[in-house]
Amino acid sequence: MTLEQNPLALDTSAAKTRICFWMRVLVITGAGVSAESGIPTFRGKDGYWRNLDPTKLATPEAFARDPKLVWEWYRERRQRIRNARPNAAHEAIARLAQNTDEFLLVTQNVDDLHERAGVSPEKRVQIHGDIFVTRCSRCDFGFIERTEEQQEIPTCTKCAALMRPGVVWFGEQLPWNEVQRVENFLNRGACDLVIVAGTTATFGYIIDWALRASRDGGELTEVNPEETPLSQFAIRLMREPAAIALPHLVDQFISQTKLP
Repeated sequence: MTLEQNPLALDTSAAKTRICFWMRVLVITGAGVSAESGIPTFRGKDGYWRNLDPTKLATPEAFARDPKLVWEWYRERRQRIRNARPNAAHEAIARLAQNTDEFLLVTQNVDDLHERAGVSPEKRVQIHGDIFVTRCSRCDFGFIERTEEQQEIPTCTKCAALMRPGVVWFGEQLPWNEVQRVENFLNRGACDLVIVAGTTATFGYIIDWALRASRDGGELTEVNPEETPLSQFAIRLMREPAAIALPHLVDQFISQTKLP
């Protein structure tokens, strides 16, 4: 189904003037966007690894109990991500970032597909961390492993503690610096357009950020095949996979913002 055929899509004839003035844009993405590149989500049978529930592996308790098992899982996830490619949704978001006056992408995904699609670091917040970062479980030492993988459990060269993947596990706090980047963006003013794509919106801060960003009449668009807790607040609902819906949506926005 194309955007023009979608009964929930924007009426372009009535919206040309309004879209011409869309300058501040917030995009929030979740695991559904990366799933279309072949990266399994935590939820559902495809997310299981060796018959283990990933929600039971991505915890501080699991790492303390069996760091070797947790590292084996993350190394396999890293390799799967290396083998994946950005899909049409990642590419569409990158185009939107390049054609908007003020733009911020907040992604719950720990992969690097948005980066590889072309969203620059200053316009991208990985609120759940970066899977390719290896950091100390005790001090602030860390490094990035994009290509090479150690096979043993790494230990910190500064304090000798075990190193861990640089992601936010269940039960942990979000990284303060990244939260502040989101808050600073929101505090500078409301957004004209907010897109929330591929997330179940089960975390309260996702709904909070989306609603605050669209608080002064900005258009809140949800792209998700299924209903979520955010759906009731969205002005527009696009019940399609992000890789199908976003390219049409972004192309439409870009073409209309360039109207004379």
